Amino acid sequence: LVQTLRYWVKDAPSLHLLRFFLREYCNCNCNCNNLIATKKTCFHFLTKINLKRNQRFFFLLYNFYVCEYESIFVFLHKQSSHLRPTSFGALLERIYFYGKIERLVQVFAKDFPTNLCLVKYPLMHYVRYQGKSILLSRGTVLLMTKWKYYLVHFWQRNFDLWFHSRRAHIKQLYKNPLDFMGYLSIVRLNPSRVRSQMLENSFLINIAISNKKLDTLVPIIPLIGSLTKDNFCNLLGHPISKPVRTDLADSDIMDRFGRICRNLSHYYSGSSKKKSLYRIKYILRLSCAKTLARKH
Repeated sequence: LVQTLRYWVKDAPSLHLLRFFLREYCNCNCNCNNLIATKKTCFHFLTKINLKRNQRFFFLLYNFYVCEYESIFVFLHKQSSHLRPTSFGALLERIYFYGKIERLVQVFAKDFPTNLCLVKYPLMHYVRYQGKSILLSRGTVLLMTKWKYYLVHFWQRNFDLWFHSRRAHIKQLYKNPLDFMGYLSIVRLNPSRVRSQMLENSFLINIAISNKKLDTLVPIIPLIGSLTKDNFCNLLGHPISKPVRTDLADSDIMDRFGRICRNLSHYYSGSSKKKSLYRIKYILRLSCAKTLARKH
């Protein structure tokens, strides 16, 4: 974080924003001069009670720090993408970042002979989800292993971020599905056979070709678990009635069940296979019918 603050010294907007937060939170807890001057006040500022009060301030510092060491993906995406994205370097408010990238390529040229190939490799996507960093790319296990050590060395050298390589796991989507934002993403191998016939010699040649296809599936087990908690079905997925809604009008009961079905249909409309979605709809519709039958 100290190294990050060095870049903010030459960045006026970030300094003004940091000064604003420091003034607000220092005024709420103690005098700003005492905060900087005495160790006792600094310790008082970081106690558990004050830590809860100043969560927004620490979240601000944490997000700035995360933005710093994740900004490498901006450079890599620009180098690897065929479509030139809109530049938002002004939003990152950095000064010497691209210079460090060029120096990193020179430093690791001996360790990674195919380093430039890594930077220019297409189809790289990065996202942070539920406290985890996910990097998606197309390639072999060897290439992804080089990606992992490339990023670990970069973060350790330039941002003083101790990140052990053992904490980064490589998963192949055709073996291990990825649970992301309610979808299960998996790569399926679709084998196809091509037959060619030579007329002169009268023999056949069979060639097996495997095409990779990315499928997004509806996670049926977590959804049934959620419906079970809300008393739409039991643990086996059998629909049950909701006694709580028997006091409502028939139109209100059908409207609430219909709203849930529409929301699920809209969210999982991008799924490549709708069989699990149809099962969830069946559970909700039959639960609605049983609720109406119990009322009457």
